[in-house]
Amino acid sequence: MDARVIDKMKLPSRHVTEGPARAPHRSYLYAMGLTREQIHQPLVGVASCWNEAAPCNIALMRQAQAVKKGVSAADGTPREFCTITVTDGMAMGHQGMKASLASREVIADSVELTMRGHCYDALVGLAGCDKSLPGMMMAMCRLNVPSIFIYGGSILPGTFKGRPVTVQDLFEAVGKHSVGDMSDADLDELENVACPSAGACGAQFTANTMATVSEAMGLALPYSAGAPAPYEMRDRFCMAAGEMVMELLQRNIRPRDIVTRRALENAATVVAASGGSTNAALHLPAIAHECGIAFDLFDVAEIFKRTPYIADLKPGGRYVAKDLFEVGGIPLLMKTLLDHGFLHGDCLTVTGRTIAENLAKVVWNEKQDVVRPADAPITRTGGVVGLKGNLAPDGAIVKVAGMAKEHLVFSGPARCFDTEEACFEAVRTRRYKEGEVLVIRYEGPRGGPGMREMLATTAALYGQGMGDKVALITDGRFSGATRGFCVGHVGPEAAVGGPIALLKDGDIIEIDAIEGVLDVKLSESELKRRKKDWKPRESEFGSGAIWKYAQQVGPARHGAVTHPGAQGEARCYADI
Repeated sequence: MDARVIDKMKLPSRHVTEGPARAPHRSYLYAMGLTREQIHQPLVGVASCWNEAAPCNIALMRQAQAVKKGVSAADGTPREFCTITVTDGMAMGHQGMKASLASREVIADSVELTMRGHCYDALVGLAGCDKSLPGMMMAMCRLNVPSIFIYGGSILPGTFKGRPVTVQDLFEAVGKHSVGDMSDADLDELENVACPSAGACGAQFTANTMATVSEAMGLALPYSAGAPAPYEMRDRFCMAAGEMVMELLQRNIRPRDIVTRRALENAATVVAASGGSTNAALHLPAIAHECGIAFDLFDVAEIFKRTPYIADLKPGGRYVAKDLFEVGGIPLLMKTLLDHGFLHGDCLTVTGRTIAENLAKVVWNEKQDVVRPADAPITRTGGVVGLKGNLAPDGAIVKVAGMAKEHLVFSGPARCFDTEEACFEAVRTRRYKEGEVLVIRYEGPRGGPGMREMLATTAALYGQGMGDKVALITDGRFSGATRGFCVGHVGPEAAVGGPIALLKDGDIIEIDAIEGVLDVKLSESELKRRKKDWKPRESEFGSGAIWKYAQQVGPARHGAVTHPGAQGEARCYADI
């Protein structure tokens, strides 16, 4: 491949590097040590979510250097820049979580603005934590320049008293400690060993779910999303991505050629098959929105309904991402789904080949039990289920991976809380009863604002041994690490007067994850009467980024997006 055949005069970077009028612009590039040849080559943005907030992102700067080597080797000129990350594990359980989902939009917006402002021709994006993955992929689809996504890799499991542990065990340990089932000394030891390396949370939580999506959707190179962060082979994937993005540029293969409706269906399929995070039902519609594709929570849920659950991954199963990678990686999971008719094999990927072509030489590994064959699944339907009913006209979602069938139906009286903190305090002090449905509301995208995750509360319930004895519903979200009967994304949210805002303590709530129903035993006339008496709550945010997010954000059903997307686009950046 000879990248030098690329016609620079058809690329965005011509606006900063070509012609006499751009002499001042070129002087800045010379100031940074670039040669004449490098200035007149395609300029490739290498966007990284590196920061020192958490282990998820700490390895990204090193990996970005390998990407740059690959770009340079293929006659491109890499230009590295960073964007923000809010790490959910650090933001969990307090007001900081209000910044998490909003950060997805800031990541996408900041990558867009950097690319636009400097007229870069292609993009390789590196991300490591929950919202940074979809944020980076959203930016790629929005800009529609040739792009490749790189996951920073997962963390290695820790070891506590001879058994493997993840940060999920630590959140649940807080619940055990609160009821006297774990000593101060054991809690202290566990927190010292649970997270032993760089990398994102190791189980099939949100980061690894969206990493799996990146391969299934075709934006990442095969196998690249599975290798743990500490593995040196990650540099090879990164360098290959740098080289390959130049080939995509030469062939003019763009993200919207790759991210089609069928590719989004493939992505939803691997989420269900792997028992992935419910957050995928928020992020897939948001990515679709950037491509101008109508694909909402109900579309995702329909695919979940017909997909077998086959990967025995935590939090519902036994294994972590490292284990999956070492028995064949995401391609092994995808291969059995393809062979049994659950994937569209004709979808294009960043290799320039289709899914079926990428998987043609993948051989099933009989000597492993991390992934089951798709015709002999753990359960016949996916590990994530969509719900709808008079309590959720705009839908809701629940993760059922690892749950026994007898626990998939629940009915009980509501116990209402208007903030996560109020519910967590009731759980911490055991001021709730077995059989209740705990309701956390006013935590949706607009009402939170920010649609917080509730891992601290759900993990505490599980640690207290009550994970299957109560249910929990919210217009907020759950972490990919959440276990138990926990229903999120209930819409319309309370802040806009959705039915969840009208609930009172004692109302009987019925949840059926087999039939996909979420109802409250109230008549339509009673709900209308209560709606007349309902008044919106004032937000505690009157300015700043969270306030601005609340003014713009749409419903969870459509991905909690903040702009019109490709449908409102007058001209795509790639074509300037």
